[in-house]
Amino acid sequence: MFTIHAIDPGTLESVRSKGTDVSGNAVETATAGGGEPLRCCLRDAVEGERLILFGYEPVLPPSPYREIGAVFAHAERCDGPAGTGYPQDWRGRSQVLRAYDARGWIHPATRVHDGSDPEGVLAAILREPAVVRVDSRNVAYGCFMFTVTR
Repeated sequence: MFTIHAIDPGTLESVRSKGTDVSGNAVETATAGGGEPLRCCLRDAVEGERLILFGYEPVLPPSPYREIGAVFAHAERCDGPAGTGYPQDWRGRSQVLRAYDARGWIHPATRVHDGSDPEGVLAAILREPAVVRVDSRNVAYGCFMFTVTR
C-alpha cells in the first residue's frame, strides 16, 4: 500500500560527521528530556538520550515549496525505525499530511488529520493520481516528521 521513510541514514551520517546542516549552520547537541520526535528511528526520545538538532530540507524537485526546518535525531548512528508501518509513538498525534506532485508542488489533497486511522487517511491521499509523496509534519511547529510513498 505505502512505505514510510525516515531521514536517509547517509544524510544523517553526513550531518553528524560534518557538524553542520544543509544551510551550513552548526548542529546543536542536546540531552533528551523525553518525547522529542526522532527522525532517524521514528519514535519519541527517552529521557537522557544524546540528540542532535539541525536544519533539514526534505528532498524535493526545485520548487517554491522547498523548505528547511529543525529536526531531532540521535547523536550517534542508530538502527533506524523498528518496523515498516506507521510510527507507534506517533499514533493519535495530529499531523499535517502534506501531499506533493511530481513537480514538488503542494497538492490539494494535503490535510490535517487527528492521528486516528493514519493508514486510512494516507491511503486516501495516495489514491490521488497526481500525488507522488506525502510528508508528515508537526502541527504546532511545522517541522518534517517522515515521508510516505506508494
